[in-house]
Amino acid sequence: MKDFSGKIAVITGGGTGMGRELARQLVAEGCHVAMCDVSEAAMAETKRLCEIEKPQGLRVTTHVADVSIEDHLKRFRDELVEQQQTDKIHLLFNNAGIGGGGSLFTNTREQWERTFNICWGGVYLGVRTFLPMLVKADEAHIVNTSSVNGFWASIGMGQAHTAYSSAKFAVKGFSEALINDLRLHAPHVKCSVVMPGHIGTSIVTNSRKVQSGDGSVRLNPDEVALTRKRMVANGVPDAEKMSDEDIQAAFAERARSFLEDAPTTAAQAAKIILDGVKAERWRILVGEDAKRLDERVRQNPEKAYEREFYESFTQEVGWRLG
Repeated sequence: MKDFSGKIAVITGGGTGMGRELARQLVAEGCHVAMCDVSEAAMAETKRLCEIEKPQGLRVTTHVADVSIEDHLKRFRDELVEQQQTDKIHLLFNNAGIGGGGSLFTNTREQWERTFNICWGGVYLGVRTFLPMLVKADEAHIVNTSSVNGFWASIGMGQAHTAYSSAKFAVKGFSEALINDLRLHAPHVKCSVVMPGHIGTSIVTNSRKVQSGDGSVRLNPDEVALTRKRMVANGVPDAEKMSDEDIQAAFAERARSFLEDAPTTAAQAAKIILDGVKAERWRILVGEDAKRLDERVRQNPEKAYEREFYESFTQEVGWRLG
């Protein structure tokens, strides 16, 4: 697919981050966009940004949906059919995701499964829901967002990361298996798996809002205690003596830094992804950090979860995530 003009794209998680930038860049290329997100307000801002330079006659529609709930996605599909006036789509970006619920020991089952069901279930259900509409198009492309955590299940030695990593490994495996399934049954539909490194997005803040259940960005008392414990384990000076409000401030600073200090912006990431789709690359690494980590894990997989591996890599690329 060399040209997005006149095509119809579905984007999950279109309210912020890479989803927002995918929408903006697709619209700029003359592509109709239907996006979903759990935040109606965030999508409204994405739509406003899209419409600043939107070509006349282009359709940008927003749909509230939790991608882990199949009925929500079916409603999104039905609304799309009516509002976009179509029975087919050309592009499906399964982009929605959250973090959290990293440990089987210190997090609740509900937190763990919330992350897994959005990051993995949202991709699976997205493909299930929209595949018939993709097949009806003359050419189509599925783009599933995994992560570097889809081939390296860690963000450092001091923090468990099982829910997100498990989901992203599932997305990677599913996407790779889907390539041949499509070749056999719908060869005009392509599939790519996207594996971003550290991208400047609001995932830290957004994950907290979803996990809290009430849209709060503040840690609850148990999370304050766990954060303090992790900071102590990571050698943060005087972490044991920090007040609860100091811990809250440290969490807020981490969210800010993840968004603003990342080596790759969401806009840059979206361009890399769209260029990869045009080139029909099935495997799209996003960011130099992703490329270097991929090389390191392949070169020495037995050492990938040792402290020396993590410390030398973070020094090389400047990561401060764990």
